[in-house]
Amino acid sequence: MDFTLPPLLTAMVDRGNGLLWGSVLIYLLIGAGLYFTVMTRAIQIRYFGHMFKLLRSSRQSNGGISSFQALSTSLAARVGTGNLAGVAVAIYFGGPGAIFWMWMTAMVGMATSFVESTLAQAYKTDHGDNTFRGGPARYIERGLGLRWLAVLFSICLIIAFGLAFNSVQANSIAQAMEQAFAIPTWAMGLVLMAIVAPIIFGGLKSIAKVAELVVPLMALLYLILALVVVALNISDLPAAIMTIVQSAFGIEQAAGGAMGYAISQAIMNGIQRGLFSNEAGMGSAPNAAATASTRPDHPAAQGFIQMLGVFLDTLVICTATAAIIIMAGPELLAGENSNGIQLTQMALSSHVGDWGGMFVAIAILLFAFTSVIANYSYGESNIEYLAGRRAPVAVMIYRFAVLGMIMVGSVASLGAIWNFADLSMGMMAIINLVAILLLSPIAFALFKDYDTQLKAGKEPVFDPSQFPKLAKKVDPKAWPKQK
Repeated sequence: MDFTLPPLLTAMVDRGNGLLWGSVLIYLLIGAGLYFTVMTRAIQIRYFGHMFKLLRSSRQSNGGISSFQALSTSLAARVGTGNLAGVAVAIYFGGPGAIFWMWMTAMVGMATSFVESTLAQAYKTDHGDNTFRGGPARYIERGLGLRWLAVLFSICLIIAFGLAFNSVQANSIAQAMEQAFAIPTWAMGLVLMAIVAPIIFGGLKSIAKVAELVVPLMALLYLILALVVVALNISDLPAAIMTIVQSAFGIEQAAGGAMGYAISQAIMNGIQRGLFSNEAGMGSAPNAAATASTRPDHPAAQGFIQMLGVFLDTLVICTATAAIIIMAGPELLAGENSNGIQLTQMALSSHVGDWGGMFVAIAILLFAFTSVIANYSYGESNIEYLAGRRAPVAVMIYRFAVLGMIMVGSVASLGAIWNFADLSMGMMAIINLVAILLLSPIAFALFKDYDTQLKAGKEPVFDPSQFPKLAKKVDPKAWPKQK
């Protein structure tokens, strides 16, 4: 079964995606990341160690959602098939140098993630059950007073993350399981629905608890395997790193006169796949960041934690996939149809044997499954925002819609749905980036306040009264403490 759109609508969607992802978003995302990096004086470098220090004390949440659980939820959405298939596509079309530009994208994206997650915390609202809700929709309405723009953002997010991407993730799982273990796609769809249903019907606390358990385990197992591959090929490691750097600047192609084209392909594919993977600036992760009970009790604390999410997703997990592929040798890239997940499977099998392909299938199952429940949580938060008092009924309808999309995704070809979701995600990214650029002075002030208290030897505590532009816009129930 194949879902298709009318030709005119297909052309419009394709043209919109070409405009957004081919030029506008790349410059806007990178430009915003560079601006935030300069204004915070490279916060991602100066406070690199502080991110890990905060992570060690982030598990206490007083019955709510801890900073670690919020990080795990955002990582569940970030770490998906893009870390396996996306990296392979970047290398196949952009060469090994694309990985260098993925790294650069992640570095500036860490600053963007700090700003959007700090704002999400500052404008979060009390949900009445020791948890909070927030994200771009709420800081757009509360901070900018643009309710209509906040509603548009929420609709785009629900379409992209809540529904379409969950179908795509289910499709990836079903196809991988059918290829590796001959499990029918319809059967895998039913299994997925049975596993996902009790988790999403348990609400955001249930999702946070599952993410807290599964995400660190799946990432650790994958990284251990990657380290084994590197250890088995340790003599090739310097050459692999040199290949990435040389390819990034077209040095290898300079003699052939194709230097300019090689650099452009490496940059374009590296940046695009990096942005898809770590989601910095997209406006998705702030929905998870806002749910946390932070420690220290300050919005900037979750900003630092979410910076770590970008680092782990791209600079750690994507690099692990790149090492597996590049160390398999250049002849692998020359094969027909050796792009996407097949390339990763072939590369791993060349290192460890035939069971490598099955391991990748299981990794897809875990990575995509956690993405499904995290994507659902983003949608639920925005459904509640849109529905207001009717939220319980709307959320219940949304849950059944998500389960239906999982089944549809398992058995259908979703090219059209994927393209439409890309367009929705592109629109929400533009809305979010404009909003955080306008609200960035508040994020910078919160960072300065946190930094001042930290350097004075105090545990930072947020006092809204010290911020005239914030005092009347924050939820007093969400921030009851005063310095």
